[in-house]
Amino acid sequence: MTAAPAAVTATPVAPKPLVGSASSGKQLTYTCQGCHGVVGYKNAYPNYHVPRIGGQSPQYLVNALTEYSNGSRKHPTMQAQSQSFSEQDIADIAAFLSGLK
Repeated sequence: MTAAPAAVTATPVAPKPLVGSASSGKQLTYTCQGCHGVVGYKNAYPNYHVPRIGGQSPQYLVNALTEYSNGSRKHPTMQAQSQSFSEQDIADIAAFLSGLK
């Protein structure tokens, strides 16, 4: 009787981290700048401050958009906006916004 060949287990390959393109991100942030790019902007109702997002760290921006997209952060407008973005779009947006001063 011969021994069965040893099972070969594939080592899982970790996905490469996405590299964002600031030029693509600039195009994707057209609607973002309407609220987040206006100094002192507040919504009419309910009245709350809209944070400036230019210059934030890329990882913060990726986390925030991903959390809005999957529903773990709650804000109807941000959830609707972020759900239209792919993971690459989010990386591109983060690359662009993080480079702003």
